[in-house]
Parts: sequence; C-alpha cells; structure tokens
Amino acid sequence: MANIVKLKNKIEESGMTMKAISEKSGIVRETLYNRMNGVGEFTASEIVGLTKALKLSIEERDSIFLS
Repeated sequence: MANIVKLKNKIEESGMTMKAISEKSGIVRETLYNRMNGVGEFTASEIVGLTKALKLSIEERDSIFLS
C-alpha cells in the first residue's frame, strides 16, 4: 500500500495541480484520484509516471510506494 500522506506532501511541494500531474505522469485524472483515495493499488507504470512527473529520487519513490 502506498504512503498517501507522503505522496500528497510531494504533490503539494511540486506546486502542480492534479490535472498537470495526471498529464505529465500519463495517468487518467480519475484513476489518479481513485488511487489517492485508496481505490486500487498503483501499478508499476503509474509509479514510473509519478516518479518522473514529481522528480522523485529512488529513495523517495521507495518510501512512498514500497513502504
């Protein structure tokens, strides 16, 4: 299960809107909202997309998605 609190903090720090993150990560906005609300698990491709969009380090990615 992803650490949603850490993910929300990184999104807030990025200054981007959810729409912008969805576009940059390649995740449909509704899917992103569902994942953020605990509906389903993030897929590998979604994790890769968010890592790139939010410019997460490997350590940040792992602490958010592999905790």
